Amino acid sequence: MGVDKGSVIGDGETKADDFVIVVGAGLAGCEAAWQLARRGVRVVLYDMKPEKLSPAHQSKDFAELVCSNSLRANTLGNAVGLLKEEMRRLGSLTLREADRTAVPAGKALAVDRDLFSQGITEAIKNEPLIEIRYECVRSIPDHPLVILATGPLTDTDLASDLTETLGEESLYFYDAISPTVYADSIDESIVFRASRYDDEKEESEREGDYLNVPLSREEYENFVAALLEAETVPLHAFEAAMYFEGCLPIEEIARRGPRTLAFGPMKPVGLTDPRTGRWPHAVVQLRREDQAGTLWNLVGCQTKMRVGEQKRVIRMLPGLGKAVFARFGSIHRNTYVNAPMQLDASLQMKARPGVYLAGQMAGVEGYVESAALGYLVGETVACRVLGLPHEAAPADTAHGALLRHLQNADAKHFQPMNVNYGLFPPLTKEESTFIAKSGRRKKLPKREKNEKLAVRALESLRGYRERADRALVAVASA
Repeated sequence: MGVDKGSVIGDGETKADDFVIVVGAGLAGCEAAWQLARRGVRVVLYDMKPEKLSPAHQSKDFAELVCSNSLRANTLGNAVGLLKEEMRRLGSLTLREADRTAVPAGKALAVDRDLFSQGITEAIKNEPLIEIRYECVRSIPDHPLVILATGPLTDTDLASDLTETLGEESLYFYDAISPTVYADSIDESIVFRASRYDDEKEESEREGDYLNVPLSREEYENFVAALLEAETVPLHAFEAAMYFEGCLPIEEIARRGPRTLAFGPMKPVGLTDPRTGRWPHAVVQLRREDQAGTLWNLVGCQTKMRVGEQKRVIRMLPGLGKAVFARFGSIHRNTYVNAPMQLDASLQMKARPGVYLAGQMAGVEGYVESAALGYLVGETVACRVLGLPHEAAPADTAHGALLRHLQNADAKHFQPMNVNYGLFPPLTKEESTFIAKSGRRKKLPKREKNEKLAVRALESLRGYRERADRALVAVASA
């Protein structure tokens, strides 16, 4: 049974003026609900599972990771690594569970996706201030405070109601998923274990977290030809292929030129094949999906090929001739709004005060970014409920940089964005340069500049967190 407007008001279980409705128990929704509850605010959390599953979801658990099990870089030299560190320091449920269920992935943070989702589900279920209702919400609830966190696969009815409320057509793009294969079906006499540039490290430092499929020039060219010939799942006649640049289907990348893949997701740089002592012409990397190492995901091989074609083409890769698929690649629609046009600085809908958007539908791309918005919206709405003054995340933090982008981006060309250091306020000239031996001032290398941005962000975050904590303590003792 679906939930329509007004059905959550006066139901005899929860008063309309003392709780917040959160719609969607994905990463953003769970994070928002968790942050509200840990501040003493009651939450009614709606999720359409198990009543209804989207085309890309398989599990009944909350916070299901669909596209990949990777939360990307885990170092401060990368903006998403900084964002994760900020989330850790802010008490993020997402990062707590991600760190607990991490699997080896070099300098990235990847998780056992099943254990990760199970951990978040149990945390939410065991929180007494969160009431869970397994129902499909088909329209924006008529309630004073609502957080919509239904993600890129928002139910059609709710998406239509959102479109009507916004007064414009919803924006959308397509997101493709990489195939996952079983470890015991991979021929490790051909596929070798290594992380990039392992040959330059001491033996004790070598990570070897990835499996690498080496391709000769001929094998690579045959693979590309097969990709271009493969039958793909067609889009509906009324839909346009608006892919997110960072997650293009592998066959779409191949269409851009015969060598595009070899300089993109299949680049061999830093991967020495132990059989030859040289870099292959191209490499397909596989990343561990679970802690046991039984499942491996083909990195960067997201696809919209039909299932039969995936079997044929992927099994052309050396070492994967007998690959058994645990999960085939697929394609699904991502729905999001034009944030700079439709949302205010707190991610509240301008057309519907009291309704906030969190996660990918608010205009960010990526698991970590989605969860971060869940934190920010949960904290913002909690301040509103508790009557606390609200301070936005500082612009020089990763959280603040995301908010700044969503507020100030060009509305005419708006597209979902991953966090990156280009969104941060720049360093001063003195901070971003150094005096060389020649006496001339030169620009810092990119890595050092990013590290300075990270140090500045974490210091700014410390003050932000301390001020928020003091406000909560004041309320608790009043």
